[in-house]
Amino acid sequence: MTSPGTQARRPGRPRSEQAEQAIIAAALAVFAERGPDAMGIEQVAARAGVGKATIYRRWPGKEELLLDVVGALRTPLPQPQGRSVRADLTALVEALCKEAVDPRRGRQFALLLGEGLKYPRLLARYNELVMEPRREVLASVLRRGLATGELREGADVDAALALLTGAVLARIGRGREVTDARYADSVVSELLRGLAAR
Repeated sequence: MTSPGTQARRPGRPRSEQAEQAIIAAALAVFAERGPDAMGIEQVAARAGVGKATIYRRWPGKEELLLDVVGALRTPLPQPQGRSVRADLTALVEALCKEAVDPRRGRQFALLLGEGLKYPRLLARYNELVMEPRREVLASVLRRGLATGELREGADVDAALALLTGAVLARIGRGREVTDARYADSVVSELLRGLAAR
């Protein structure tokens, strides 16, 4: 019997936080190496150093595990400083490009897009947790530029977002052919040729 104010430990879940972090890290690694079809709970358990039962107590199958794992792909973007649209967009594109040229992150992204038809819930979760928040950060900088007059009136924010994200996607799997800072600066400079107020 537990004393008042003391929460009883749930049976069968010792060191749950440590185990969950190990499972998530292992699932990300196996997913990047094999993709969702070839990924198995047994491989994840071996990589995490836990038994399969430990995983199945938390997730009924690999898709449910991956739905939670997708959240681990979120990494913070630089906070826009508000000094100029050019500076903020360049910092954001540079940060995104650094992720895109990371082989493991690039493969995870490519797998998510490539398997989207087969795993629509997984792709929807990735868009919700990872893609949309990032698009919103970029969009907020562009909208601010419209409000301050840095960008020309009537500039198409959605088209600008497509150009910026397309430039980042073009970096996946290409390695560091140019420095991220130089590439980001070039992308933003070319974009602003068309969007900047005259």
